[in-house]
Amino acid sequence: MNSETWPPVIDRIRTRLIPALLIISSSAFAQGAANSNSSTETRFALRDGWSLQTSAKVEATGETISTPRFAPSGWHTVAVPATVVAALVKDNTLPDPFFAMNLRDFAGMNYRIGANFSNIAMAPDSPYAPPWWYRKEFTAPVSYKDKTIWLKFEGINYRASIWLNGKQIAKSEDVAGAWRTYEFNVTEAVRPGAENVLAVQVFAPTEHDLAITFVDWNPAPPDKNMGLWREVYLTASGPVALRYPTVVSRLNPPANDRAQLTVTAQLKNGTNQTVAGKLKGQIEDITFEQEVELAANEMKDVTFTPTQFPQLVFLNPRLWWPAQMGNPNLYSLSMEFETNGAMSDRSSTEFGIREITSDFNSIGGRAFHINGKNILLRGGGWTPDMMLRENAQRLRDELQYVRDMGLNTIRLEGKLETQEFFDLADREGILVMAGWCCCDFWERWPRWKPEDFEIAKQSLRDQIYRLRSHPSLVMWLNGSDNPPPPDVEQMYLDVEKELLWPNPVVSSATGQKTSVSGQSGVKMTGPYEYIAPSYWEVDTPKGQRGRKQCNPGGCGGAYGFNTETSMGPAVPPVESILAMVGKDHLWPIDDVWNYHAGGGEFKTIRVFREALANRYGKSDGVEDFAMKSQMQTYEGVRAMYEAYSRNKYQATGVIQWMLNNAWPSMIWHLYDYYLRPGGGYFGAKRAMEALHPVYGYDDHSIWLVSSQYDDAKGLKLTAKIYNLDMSEKFNQQSTVDAPADSTAKVFTLPDVSGLSPTYFLELRLEDSVGKLVGSNFYWLSTKPETLDWAKSNWWMTPTSSYADFSALSQLPKVKLRVSERTERKGDEAITHVTLENPTKSLAFFVRLKVDKGVKSDEILPVIWEDNYISLLPGEKREVMATYRASELGGANPAVEVSGWNVE
Repeated sequence: MNSETWPPVIDRIRTRLIPALLIISSSAFAQGAANSNSSTETRFALRDGWSLQTSAKVEATGETISTPRFAPSGWHTVAVPATVVAALVKDNTLPDPFFAMNLRDFAGMNYRIGANFSNIAMAPDSPYAPPWWYRKEFTAPVSYKDKTIWLKFEGINYRASIWLNGKQIAKSEDVAGAWRTYEFNVTEAVRPGAENVLAVQVFAPTEHDLAITFVDWNPAPPDKNMGLWREVYLTASGPVALRYPTVVSRLNPPANDRAQLTVTAQLKNGTNQTVAGKLKGQIEDITFEQEVELAANEMKDVTFTPTQFPQLVFLNPRLWWPAQMGNPNLYSLSMEFETNGAMSDRSSTEFGIREITSDFNSIGGRAFHINGKNILLRGGGWTPDMMLRENAQRLRDELQYVRDMGLNTIRLEGKLETQEFFDLADREGILVMAGWCCCDFWERWPRWKPEDFEIAKQSLRDQIYRLRSHPSLVMWLNGSDNPPPPDVEQMYLDVEKELLWPNPVVSSATGQKTSVSGQSGVKMTGPYEYIAPSYWEVDTPKGQRGRKQCNPGGCGGAYGFNTETSMGPAVPPVESILAMVGKDHLWPIDDVWNYHAGGGEFKTIRVFREALANRYGKSDGVEDFAMKSQMQTYEGVRAMYEAYSRNKYQATGVIQWMLNNAWPSMIWHLYDYYLRPGGGYFGAKRAMEALHPVYGYDDHSIWLVSSQYDDAKGLKLTAKIYNLDMSEKFNQQSTVDAPADSTAKVFTLPDVSGLSPTYFLELRLEDSVGKLVGSNFYWLSTKPETLDWAKSNWWMTPTSSYADFSALSQLPKVKLRVSERTERKGDEAITHVTLENPTKSLAFFVRLKVDKGVKSDEILPVIWEDNYISLLPGEKREVMATYRASELGGANPAVEVSGWNVE
């Protein structure tokens, strides 16, 4: 089958019977969020005031622990969600695991450094080998009297037995699966208006469980993130509850003046009797309804199709677009179920009218289309916090960074985020690739027992229910590093079809073909280790130069859809290195540095260090090393994104591995754990310019890439080459038009004689009235940089000969003229920095910071208009920084300017 084909509209009603108190999977109802489901009753959060203790110190049974007479003396006080180790860190039982090698000293951290703990048995003497108890006392709302009461767990890792008021409502044989959600009908157990006690006994995952893994990204905590790691709450309804209101849309591109909407929702009868009623829906001034009957304890999906309900055909709809293509317009859907003349439950959500499709280009790469228009997916791989801690402000900050860089996609490899994450992505117009993870029991299919098949199936059902309503979801991947075997893939596809998943489905993140869905159209070819900037353009589909095939789909060059790739480590700025390893380990590089690298093949940054020394010269200290690292990472990240942009739509997508880190790390990020943007961030931001001039490392050509969806005419592109002493060696101008979403070669640089060993290329793009609309600045070497293709493997292609930038050390010192002013706009402060280079030398790779007063800490997060910039002799620029005014804490902002050769 073509995996992008959406299943046909299902006019029938799907049903399941659910005995009372049996587990029922259900989606989150995020209170107050714009794109959230909301019930007639505001959910009653069970967040604060939990008690936590290891069962090794508790002799009582769940029946006793879940009663008021039990006194949790000596237990830890925690707030949920929280894993066990996260809770112990928060109450200072354990020290900060992110500093230096503290984590390694935690009890239970006896697995080998760099190993994937998810595949290793927990030691019998680990404090997390026994189950842990979570206990919560609460007074249920009196308004819940005579209602059907539901208890919801958004995530439990991995197994749990659950008691409420002395009654066991679930056993660990039934509550199993980190990616499942659980909802229980607890009407008979809850005491509205009175004291209640909930007790949950949680068991850590084993190496044979479908749990959560960080693969080789970072270490795993010793509890394997056991615990109540997502929200717990109560809701109430009448006899029937309403869940998962969803709208699926189909358009008629290119006109897009007609949208066919399919509306679906889940009804759950919480009684032991048949209930008849009416399901109603409303979208703006459009209403629709149908009669429904539910058997005792029945769960039923009810669907409204445009064939049955012609009012669901919308004319001239407001479309949802990714941010770079237009506005992410949202509509509201309200639904309610009535029985016996009374409303039983109500739920609402926001949705976008859009249609995402995919097909295969001439080289077999999967190309994506939104509302009939092409889009080049450019993004990064996401990770949550290592201890799965949630922070709403940090989440908003990180997605703001994504928008600022110009990325349009985030990939979730198995780390399926919170309702708030998807709500923000919907509103911000950021696309999300979601799917399962690799490298643990999720891909050990031959070892699966019957229970594992059922857990995987129910996990997928729960996640598809949760995600299908969000317009930001661009695809689902049924596998990561491998496609599932035919029986598992078919099981997944059946669930996706049944639940009306509206987007393309891809068998895995790799180029492996399956007997069920055929070609994936994507590749997972790396590299992940340091790679020369020319790599992305020199590697072509034709596989020239006798290169070895890295993986199915070829190597990582700019063709097809590369689902994860990188130019290698991303050593952060020196301030972050200090915060990570401490002053005693700043220099030279030692095991503490390496502990903050990755796992598997990536336990050190040796390859990156060797390239840095060969290209820029040996570093004489940590500050020199950190600055050179920003330069090399800027180069590499920019080159990767530019190559894929230049080659669209032979290239159809690229996902930087990674976007962020789960803990402070030396590798794989565009901004570090402390939210400090470094060279990679600004290299990516430069490459994402809407109108962007590009240098081709492969043939010295100059290209113009348009990532906007409007034509631009009468542009002037200027290329200038300068020697190290700033003498001009070449100057050429061309007038060019840039059609919407286009790429074109403008001219090729000639051989230029008399170049210094390191020289510079400046590209400027001006519009028809002379306004600068795009620019680029390259430092280049007369020494060729070549790759050893014959030694390619799945994670890298070695460099045979390096570029030589050691002459940069000869740049004269420059003193810049700097002025600053700060203004307030609402909750934000904006600092304007004016830089002027009054000298005859280049001011190279100038870094700007805004501090919380003179000689104080840097303000983070911060949105810089540009950074790590270079100023030609006589050049003057103003650059803005935007940040939360509250970060100043009453201090006056102070601008700090440094750089490669800045005094």
